[in-house]
Amino acid sequence: MTDRVPHIVSVMTTQSHGGAEYANVDLLDALAGRGWRATLLTNMPDLADGTRVQAHPIDLGPKLSRRDAWRVALGFPVWTRRLQKALLAEHARAPIDVTLLHFKKEQLMTPLLESAVPGRLVWAEWGPLPLPMRRAPVRQLYASAARHADHVLAVSDDTAASIIEAGVPAGSVSVLPPVVSADVTFDAAARARMRAEWGATDDTFVIGCVSRLSEGKRIDVLIDAVERMDGDVRLVIAGSGDNAEALRAQAAPLGDRVRFLPTVRGRVSEVLSAFDVQVFAPQPQEGVPRSLMLGMLMGLSVLATGPEGAAGLLDAAAVAQPAHDPVAVAALLARHRADPSLCRREGNALKVMAAERFDPARITAEAERVLLGRAA
Repeated sequence: MTDRVPHIVSVMTTQSHGGAEYANVDLLDALAGRGWRATLLTNMPDLADGTRVQAHPIDLGPKLSRRDAWRVALGFPVWTRRLQKALLAEHARAPIDVTLLHFKKEQLMTPLLESAVPGRLVWAEWGPLPLPMRRAPVRQLYASAARHADHVLAVSDDTAASIIEAGVPAGSVSVLPPVVSADVTFDAAARARMRAEWGATDDTFVIGCVSRLSEGKRIDVLIDAVERMDGDVRLVIAGSGDNAEALRAQAAPLGDRVRFLPTVRGRVSEVLSAFDVQVFAPQPQEGVPRSLMLGMLMGLSVLATGPEGAAGLLDAAAVAQPAHDPVAVAALLARHRADPSLCRREGNALKVMAAERFDPARITAEAERVLLGRAA
């Protein structure tokens, strides 16, 4: 490389403002802080609001899913050409060193992009491959496309293992945890203000859940658990997603005991400061969830409805057993409600762990090395 500023173009089209989306933006923003030019091509340019990332709109059709597979197949050539054209336009503005592709539809375009797009082609995987992607013939299609990528970033060891099992060479895969750029600090004034808005007193046990509200996330289990709890309890669910209306309908009989908030981007500290515990409700394939990391950095006691994505981060005692069982989750919450000192001990330990494992400067420096293909 010369002294020229490196340029990364990240391609991420999505349907919600979730953890992977903001983790991507945080990585780009952190690279911009190291002098990179960071560009995001997306159908949701507001993801980059308040950052140093230049966001440009692009429409690449619907998310790849069983329901929309036929639409994706029909539109695939058109959207691939559209992406090629957009990347070449970005390259004309400033030479591209790295093109970073995040979700399956764009990743499967890699063989067609390889000869037309300058710089290195890198994939980011935010969780273990979904089960349909691990079965033939889809697995072979995925592995074939991956051979045209220069490298794959996996958010966790489990994610890396699933990629390698699908046929991607181990030497082409690196594990890189998310960068969390948010300043997560306790705010006593915000705690009092937010709890008052929620109708919670100092004695109210406030359970927080910051999550993408998608069907795979087991937030339904958490709502069922709160329904089984007596006394002054509030559940605050923050996020957006295609399952939001179903969750609101499920929670409606609980009235003010369950509150829904929009995505907490830009006000993480004030919302998390108001929680007494945070609950992580994982989907079957989880990487290292950003919401879990935020709770740990705040020093909250973080509980989980199941073990997915929490391996090596949460003590077994903080994970409901049996997994995703409302009775077990309610019992876990009741135990922490009855023992505030337990919450403090767990929260302090998690905060120390998070500071050691998720140091943003170290992760960003490693990301820079891997993205540019430099030796360790």
